[in-house]
Amino acid sequence: MKNIIVLGAQWGDEGKGKVVDIYSEFADTVARSTGGNNAGHTLVVRGEKFIFHLIPSGILHAGKKCVVANGVVVDPKVLLAEIDKLKSRNYLKDDSQLKVGHLAHIILPYHIALDRAREEKLGSRKIGTTARGIGPCYEDKIARIGIRACDLAEPDTFSEMLRANLELKNFLLKHYYGAEEIDFPSTRDEYLSYGERIRPYLIDTSLFLNEEINRGAKVLFEGAQGTLLDIDHGTYPFVTSSNTTAGGLCTGSGVAPTKIGGVIGVAKAYITRVGAGPFPTELFGDEGQQIRDRGCEYGSTTGRPRRCGWFDVPVVRYADRLNALTGIALTKLDVLSGLPRLHVCVAYEIDGVRREDVPLILSEFERAVPVYEQMEGWKEDLSDAREFGDLPKAAQKYVRRLEELTGVEASLVSVGADRNQTIIRKNPFRA
Repeated sequence: MKNIIVLGAQWGDEGKGKVVDIYSEFADTVARSTGGNNAGHTLVVRGEKFIFHLIPSGILHAGKKCVVANGVVVDPKVLLAEIDKLKSRNYLKDDSQLKVGHLAHIILPYHIALDRAREEKLGSRKIGTTARGIGPCYEDKIARIGIRACDLAEPDTFSEMLRANLELKNFLLKHYYGAEEIDFPSTRDEYLSYGERIRPYLIDTSLFLNEEINRGAKVLFEGAQGTLLDIDHGTYPFVTSSNTTAGGLCTGSGVAPTKIGGVIGVAKAYITRVGAGPFPTELFGDEGQQIRDRGCEYGSTTGRPRRCGWFDVPVVRYADRLNALTGIALTKLDVLSGLPRLHVCVAYEIDGVRREDVPLILSEFERAVPVYEQMEGWKEDLSDAREFGDLPKAAQKYVRRLEELTGVEASLVSVGADRNQTIIRKNPFRA
């Protein structure tokens, strides 16, 4: 059974877009199941740069069916902008390529306004959200007052729900946050027009995906963010508002876990995170800035500089525990070229006690001091390597040591931004 999940094994921004793009060649259908446009997947194809926020990057492959499933929160303005951008670049020629879950919840202007107002009010205690309205939209979903894509396509239903929600949201915006209220008529008219445009893409995506699997199609499930940002298992409260782990992708897509054949965890050869929260291996000096600059570590959604640090083994082992990884896609190995010495965090010391697991209590994680193993670096440019044996001996040794420490095989190694700058050691669809 070759239905494969690709997800982040760290704090997000691991390079999932490129990995999904590569594996999409071997899949028939690509599905996005969680998160919203707070995720940004950047990839380079034959020198051309693409950034996706909602649509799976498999859309760049002719004939592939791409699904935005029910678990995704959809900003229709962003979705339509991506559709228009793809069409202007001569992609998505056939609208039947794209399917959007009619039960997916819709991000509305009051979600974005509340997200921004809340962060401003928190001041120094802010979470560091992307202010895209993701959290407030998921809150409404859990509170059972959310508006779904199927509601947006029904003018009377949408208008009634919008009016009721704005009564509360505008009260909060005006009287608690001191922010500007959201106008009902203009919002109703604008979003009803979006509903008309997205209506042709709306289907029962759970039914579609299961029918695809039953007919023998290969389905690739594209994760968003990273394991350590999972709402239940991440570094709460410095997390996203959805389940970013393999179980979350099954729930969000409406596909049972017994139909999944493998899980590939994407991990950088170092580690990064955006926003606040514990980060034991963070580098603050020249080495951190060198990695940031060479790795172009600036958010594709926000442009914010990412915090950079050495590879953290307990983090990836934790991702393995939660997701049962069948392989690691190791990205950005080329970024480490030129560093004379590399460090790998193999454990933590917390209050004088060695810990080899990720502490689940935030205050403990914040006190964690990394225990490092030092390794030899390399000077060579890796961008032309296409086989594992093409890598310098020191780079090969580094990858093998990460495999030993994490207990998971590196099935793919990325040595550059372009699609072809990749070493595929094992194809999960053919394993």
